[in-house]
Amino acid sequence: MTTTHSAVRPLADDYVRRLADLDTRVATSLGTHPGDDRVPDLSPEGHDAVDELDRSTLAALSAAAVVDDDDRRCARLLRERLEAQLAVSDAGEHLRTVRNIFGPPAQVRQLFELMPTTSPDGWAVVARRMGGVPDSFRGYAAASLAEGSRRGLHAAPRQVETVVGQLDDWLAGEGGSWFHSFAAKAPDGVSAAVRSELTGAADAAAAATGTLREYLADTYLPAAEGTPDAVGPDRYRLGARLSTGADLDLDEAYAWGWAEYRRIDAEMRREAEAVLPGADLRTAMRHLDENGPAVDGVEEVRAWLQQMMDTAIAELDGTHFDIAPPVRVVEAMIAPPGSAAAPYYTRPSLDFSRPGRTWLPTMGETRFPLWQLISTWYHEGVPGHHLQLAQWTHLADRLSTYQTTIGMVSGNAEGWALYAERLMDELGYLTVPGARLGYLDAQQMRAVRVVIDIGMHLQLQVPADSPLHPGETWTPEIAREFFGAHSGRPGAFLDSEIVRYLGWPGQAISYKLGERAWLAGRDAARAARGTDFDLKAWHAAALSLGSLGLDDLTDELAKL
Repeated sequence: MTTTHSAVRPLADDYVRRLADLDTRVATSLGTHPGDDRVPDLSPEGHDAVDELDRSTLAALSAAAVVDDDDRRCARLLRERLEAQLAVSDAGEHLRTVRNIFGPPAQVRQLFELMPTTSPDGWAVVARRMGGVPDSFRGYAAASLAEGSRRGLHAAPRQVETVVGQLDDWLAGEGGSWFHSFAAKAPDGVSAAVRSELTGAADAAAAATGTLREYLADTYLPAAEGTPDAVGPDRYRLGARLSTGADLDLDEAYAWGWAEYRRIDAEMRREAEAVLPGADLRTAMRHLDENGPAVDGVEEVRAWLQQMMDTAIAELDGTHFDIAPPVRVVEAMIAPPGSAAAPYYTRPSLDFSRPGRTWLPTMGETRFPLWQLISTWYHEGVPGHHLQLAQWTHLADRLSTYQTTIGMVSGNAEGWALYAERLMDELGYLTVPGARLGYLDAQQMRAVRVVIDIGMHLQLQVPADSPLHPGETWTPEIAREFFGAHSGRPGAFLDSEIVRYLGWPGQAISYKLGERAWLAGRDAARAARGTDFDLKAWHAAALSLGSLGLDDLTDELAKL
């Protein structure tokens, strides 16, 4: 008997290995290069090297034999992702990437948060990498952004001004800058020589941050004047494809998002009545902010969130999920100053030596109402991002490293995290006073995102039945007013969100559209199996598929 061996998954794994050799951000995230002290090459030449790898991998994929369903899914994902990445690259988007969340400078800084720092040798690596920050920032500003500016490819002024403000926050850190604050965490066991190297590296990184700030404010910003916030339909479709893995009908998505906004708005008003009888929605939210359960103190809220995730793991394992031992560890963290307002998650290293982590930006606050945090941490932690992405990491040997790590599609992962919030509501976990209103507020935020993200970038008309500005064209100002009238989030958070949507077109819609795909897949599987449908078994199978784009997700989930 002749056995046909997979060629697709080894090709995908080889792509990950070669990409990690080119891009230290990938290597550090996966934990595959111990002692890696490189900084990202953010120059056009660094980007071109990745493009060449993408093209050569696509050519090899065309000749690779597909032997089973895992191969089929891997091949479709790899082809779709590489083609989407190259389309964005061919449009020159990397030459004008300035945004307030996960932009290139923030990616450089985040590397240090992912590095091993439990030994003196680890801190020596930190010092060497921190000393390379000036090279990375020069490649970003003096090479990539400058080339984009030469070609007339600019980020909008709103993005530039926001990032300048973030860099100011970095430079206002304790001891001189964020880099100095990080270097100061080195423990007593670190030698005087390494400590001196850390200080010098922090000085150099802070100076490079100041130089980048000056370039953005004094050179790039004047050149970018007149660049519109709206990117238009062509650029928007590129971004939406990259974030969703789907060719979307944007008119349908916009109309569906508006219908979801209307549906959730009615449910929120009913929930507000349960929170404070006789009160309208805004009054009920203010009541929860001022009088609802809250945690005082930054360290105290971090510990509270940690306990919440530990409890969720203990109670969900064996009942609604089978959680592998390495996945049972997740850490709650406080995000560094100068971060965007949205909480986020960082995945574990491939060997789980660095656990998955959730990150809370405090935005300078020291009191944290719980009504909005609970659903969010089910989203970021368990059963949300951590359970899915850490489970994928656990399965990397069975599928491929590509399917379970860098092949992640935002619409899949963010859709699962929204599904996880809904699941915890279905399971009766939202018992803290106001927690269910917080869940609905989070759902509403994601529905409004679909409307205003598409609306602003495509300059659509506000629907005729809108309570605000009906028939007018969406602008950032109208979107901010509308958002503020339909959200319990603080003003600083909403301001940050509007800038985020404008600077990362098509990403914000991936959450709610992804959840729609997950729910449709579950409904189809339940309908097909009838009384034999087992939710726990379906969860196990769904979390074992690895990454899929939204073009494929619902159909694959329906077969489980």
